[in-house]
Amino acid sequence: MQIRYNPDVIRSGIQRSSLFHSDYIIVAKLKAFFSVAFVVAFFLTGIVSQGLAENYAITPALQDEKSADEVARELANPNNSLASLTFKNQYRWYEGNLPKADDQANYTLLFQPVFPFTMNPTADGDKANLFIRPAFPVLIDQPAFNADQGDFYGVDALGDIGFDIGYGVTQKTGLLWAFGMVGTLPTATDSDVAGKQLRLGPEALIAKFEKWGLYGLFPNHQWDVTGWGDNGYFSNTQIQLFLTFLPGGGWNVGTTPIMNYDWKTCDWTIPLNLTAGKTVKFGAMPFKLGLEVNYYVEKPDAFGPEWMVSFNITPVVPNIIEKWIKGM
Repeated sequence: MQIRYNPDVIRSGIQRSSLFHSDYIIVAKLKAFFSVAFVVAFFLTGIVSQGLAENYAITPALQDEKSADEVARELANPNNSLASLTFKNQYRWYEGNLPKADDQANYTLLFQPVFPFTMNPTADGDKANLFIRPAFPVLIDQPAFNADQGDFYGVDALGDIGFDIGYGVTQKTGLLWAFGMVGTLPTATDSDVAGKQLRLGPEALIAKFEKWGLYGLFPNHQWDVTGWGDNGYFSNTQIQLFLTFLPGGGWNVGTTPIMNYDWKTCDWTIPLNLTAGKTVKFGAMPFKLGLEVNYYVEKPDAFGPEWMVSFNITPVVPNIIEKWIKGM
């Protein structure tokens, strides 16, 4: 589980005093350019990952020559010790009461690198990890509303970076638990999609691994700590439920909905979610390929997501950061 950043919690009612001109041809070309660039980046990631595997000490998962199915089971564990690079290609369609809200759509590339640190076992001999998991969102044609003109315009930008830092334990009984801190950094390159706040809060995880799969609960909450602009206070609760079946052969199927409640506007954002994926190996390098679909049954009336489809690719890579730190 790598849920630090949720673009479904979006800003609306943004005002821009300058005149905005739509140029759909340029936007289409930009979308095509970025799509091709990201596909190339994915293949380059695989090539670089393979090169790392050949030039650095192999991680235990690879050294033990685990099967794709064994890697799939380990990746399903939110407290897993595998280093990975996840690329989520998210396409959203929106609706709402604002003018032309039903015509809006956008693409988000969410990059989530994970390099966990293996900690000493607990007193009971259970496996423990420290994880630092950032999430870098690249927004393409993100809808923003011009209140002066009563129309939407698209924004291409790096969004605010989400992250979490936590300590997780996997017990021999299959019980999983973790606690830590979740946050958002005000890094957006365009003020129209920027939160303009440093946000922090607690997170916790409780889950259970069974022979057939995994189920659990992953809540967190964020408040604004400091910031600028006219956004006012921020208070948002996020709850992820997950139920994952592992039928074998590297496959996984289940549901992992992320529900949000905005305490400022008293709005829920709740999706019906379906996920499916398969872990495969290209040479010694495992890759997880996944598909995720959301249909939102609850969202803000003015403007919110209706559908989200995400195509995900996750290469499992050598944990060179842990190796470098422990070798210092």
